[in-house]
Amino acid sequence: MKLLAAVTVPSVKRRKKRWPRAVGIVALAIVLLIACTGGYAYWLMNKSLPVIKGELQISGLEKPVTVWRDESGVPHIEADNEHDLYVAQGFVTAQDRMFQMDLSRRQASGQLSEVIGEKALDRDKFFRTFGLRRAAEVSLDAYSEESKKVLEWYADGVNQYIKQAKQSHSLPVEFTILGYEPAEWQPVDSLTIGKYMAYDLAGSWEGQAFRYAMAQQLSPAKFESLMPTYPKDGATIIQALKDHPVDLTALAAAAVTPDPFNGSNNWVVSGDKSASGKPMLANDPHLGLATPAIWYETHLKAPALNVSGVIFAGVPGIILGHNEHIAWGVTNLGPDVQDLYIEKRNPDNPQQFEYQGKWEDAKIYQEEIKVKGEAAVPYEVVVTRHGPVISEFAEDQQQDTALAMRWTALEATTELEAIQMFAKAATWDEFKKALEHFDAPAQNFVFASEDGTIAYRANGRIPIRKNGDGSVPVPGWTDEYEWEGYIPWDELPTTVNPSEGFIATANNKVIGNGYPHHITDTWAQPYREKRIQQVLAAKDKLTVEDLQKLQFDRHNLQAEEFLDGLTGVVKNAADLRPMDKEALALLESWNKVNDPDQAAPLIYELWIQKFDDVVFKPEIGDDLMKLFNNKSTVKDEMLRKTLHGEQEPWIDEKGGIGKTALQAFQLAVDQAVSLQGKNPAKWRWGKFHQVDFAHPLGAVKPLNLIFNAKPVAMGGGRVTVGAAGWNSATGEVDHGAAWRTVIDLSDPMQSVNVVGPGQSGHLLSKWYHNQIGDWTTGNYHVTSIDPAVYRQAGNELKLIPE
Repeated sequence: MKLLAAVTVPSVKRRKKRWPRAVGIVALAIVLLIACTGGYAYWLMNKSLPVIKGELQISGLEKPVTVWRDESGVPHIEADNEHDLYVAQGFVTAQDRMFQMDLSRRQASGQLSEVIGEKALDRDKFFRTFGLRRAAEVSLDAYSEESKKVLEWYADGVNQYIKQAKQSHSLPVEFTILGYEPAEWQPVDSLTIGKYMAYDLAGSWEGQAFRYAMAQQLSPAKFESLMPTYPKDGATIIQALKDHPVDLTALAAAAVTPDPFNGSNNWVVSGDKSASGKPMLANDPHLGLATPAIWYETHLKAPALNVSGVIFAGVPGIILGHNEHIAWGVTNLGPDVQDLYIEKRNPDNPQQFEYQGKWEDAKIYQEEIKVKGEAAVPYEVVVTRHGPVISEFAEDQQQDTALAMRWTALEATTELEAIQMFAKAATWDEFKKALEHFDAPAQNFVFASEDGTIAYRANGRIPIRKNGDGSVPVPGWTDEYEWEGYIPWDELPTTVNPSEGFIATANNKVIGNGYPHHITDTWAQPYREKRIQQVLAAKDKLTVEDLQKLQFDRHNLQAEEFLDGLTGVVKNAADLRPMDKEALALLESWNKVNDPDQAAPLIYELWIQKFDDVVFKPEIGDDLMKLFNNKSTVKDEMLRKTLHGEQEPWIDEKGGIGKTALQAFQLAVDQAVSLQGKNPAKWRWGKFHQVDFAHPLGAVKPLNLIFNAKPVAMGGGRVTVGAAGWNSATGEVDHGAAWRTVIDLSDPMQSVNVVGPGQSGHLLSKWYHNQIGDWTTGNYHVTSIDPAVYRQAGNELKLIPE
């Protein structure tokens, strides 16, 4: 910078004579600056690359541990005891993912402002209010001494990495860019990350808040159309919503809401339908796509366990995967486990709320939020008997009424106990016993064993309510809407060895009408599940390759249901434009596959998206739309009804299905033109729908050019089995199955997997973005837990007791 500042621009009179020389000096200065800056940055990044060969001394180990990284960068950790195993897992994970781990615990704890600045303050207030870290601290006390030790051992390993990286000035370059160093890792940090994942997969509070806001302004008929089902005692509850209004402006504007498409696919196939004669299992959890991946693939080996799969960076163990005898996978059950209560505040004491005719003191937590470059911000969290008051977290409003949230994950839960037991289970009975400890988030577990067993279980704490069904907020000043406990553990939905020869879930409805307990009414759209069922039932003998292909399947069954009806109501419209007709012709010849090289998926997906603007606005603004978490199923039902000639107030008020469909279609065509020009034949889904696995620092340009991957065209969509959700404004694919796995129990020593974009969080690592090609084309790598296989790569690191 000093060199550039010293260069002066000559005056106008002398420019003709001196200009070429000035240009040369400036150009030379820029080149030197870039070379110096780039060289220093390269040196920093290269210095932070983990040691993967040779020996490292680690304080606290009892015996040497060997870490083999295979050709895909998966660490295979061999230890003589579990103490050393988990110390090594903490150390090795930190080697690859320390910045991600630190950012994850900060986000969940409400501590981002300390390193990012004031722009993260509302987000920090949000998570301080929800209290994920407080819930983690309560949960830590509930763990067994054995599991507490695992957490401590893991933390010891992470801290050994932090200590060594600080001493050698080799922390990941992101810490240098942001100008801070990570604090010591605590056992509660791991549990806090786990609570964040429970939050990311819960997602019912925002729907209740949305319907609460809508109840204030809509007619009964239009309000009922937004409900998943109208509550049995709906008249009473809806009147309570109208009589006790709460301003949700601040909440809607700054809420950090889970992606409504957070879900997954999983299925198990029996030996009778498997080409190998043994069960097979497939799992691809759908969460955010980013750099680094949300999942970290690892193999843990000690005398009493040999387990491989994935875990969230920062958490010990393996949460999804297989051992030498069994395999298991999950999808999100998505039950109603969060209830909003309308609380009446004492006008004379804002820290008291009414219950059963008396004023009760709320718990008050005085938080201090550190802000980079600014003074610390004091922040007060108010917690009623039902939970934290969330309706005014960003403002000191102290309204006469407020919304407090009760949630199963804010109680003490012990999922890590279950994870430790999964690793050592050899039978369905042993695995099922482990599930007694898995409380939140409630999940659909599928299971396969080398003994031939396949099984399914919906597992987790699901409340039983006196009244209400979790669809809308309920009065908190009475005991009429309290929880009466949880669905008894032995009454949770379970299936073992069904006659069909397979079990599949995709966040769909998993119970029949005769099931005695309420789970939820906001199931995912049924299209992924229906397609999985189609494919699995169509073939007598299935192979691993069949299951891989199905995980990448792009058939759009939503289009199969709606497209003909939608094109039918618009194709004869008098005001169709020539380009509209060209686009319609492309849709009518479409094979209903979201192929990136076709134009029709772009037109269709934009069309469905534009119904939001035509049907729901202006009644639902952008902020409240963010809370409308069952919008897709509501919209599907609206289209379903109107295309069958039934009345639907939202569409009828906008002129009927013909007018709304045409308006949405023309908006979609206009957007396609603005994106890709005036020739529909040249439009491509993959030009808009692209994945770049954005890094957190990629939000700051031009760092995106350094840390993010080069955008790659991606097929699929939100309702295809090969899930690929996208940012509605930009088309960026930011949601899907970062991890896909298939395991054939005829050889439980190996699995086929892909982790997008790769294993490492280090920009210069060969495993940083190396799996993008496989991930975007449906290919996999083999991960073996056989030492003779994974040692062949030769990446041997010895961790030696210090």
